[in-house]
Amino acid sequence: MPDRSEQVQAALAALRGILGEGLLAVCLHGSAVSGGLRPQSDIDLIAVIDDDLAADPRRDLAAALSRLSARHPAKPEGPRCLEVMVFRRADLAGCSDPARAEFVYGEWLRDAFEAGEAPVPAHDPEHTLVLAQALRESVPLLGPPLSRFLPEIPASDVRRAMRALLPTLAAGLHGDERNILLTLARMWHTASSGAFVTKDAAAAWAVPKVGQRDGATLEYARKAYLGKIADDWSDRREDARHLAATLARHIDRAL
Repeated sequence: MPDRSEQVQAALAALRGILGEGLLAVCLHGSAVSGGLRPQSDIDLIAVIDDDLAADPRRDLAAALSRLSARHPAKPEGPRCLEVMVFRRADLAGCSDPARAEFVYGEWLRDAFEAGEAPVPAHDPEHTLVLAQALRESVPLLGPPLSRFLPEIPASDVRRAMRALLPTLAAGLHGDERNILLTLARMWHTASSGAFVTKDAAAAWAVPKVGQRDGATLEYARKAYLGKIADDWSDRREDARHLAATLARHIDRAL
């Protein structure tokens, strides 16, 4: 069942309070609706607004969400990390390639926001993938479903977004091994089948398709994602790099 915890309701209240009548819709997406929240899953929200965000509401929203979101890594049984994306209705209707978000909050941005950096609109291929998946699996919390605002995203846009993200994922591997490797496995699955699945399902699909060494590393990441083990990559960094390169090659071939 979708997560409707007090944290989700508090985030929804913050969006309504700060964005006011310009807030057209909010939907819950990601793990909460696609396969169930895992121990370290974020709560993912997409909001749709009618017009640009001014500087003050941007700062207010970033501050409000930082108070509601857990710092990464979230503590068991405590609040979760929030990932909130705000899109203008016009940007969704004419969905650019890559997609443009008017505002994004995620824990990877917390330090910059707390240091005084202002959240700004951005085009990002990851936004394209987030929207493509949310269009297929999301739950409205306020207003109409996402499909009311967003047309089907062409498969060619999804494939371009995945190709564009590969160098970024490779560069961010150190310190985020589990998430990057599982994201690569999921991208491979999507590139091969056109379907979006959970990270653990993608890993289970990919494990038998890679060699023994890479399969063991990917299975280690999958079990950690499911909360079955506590992962430590300090002695597995070379294995992680090897697996990341293997997955990138498979994605490139599938694309």
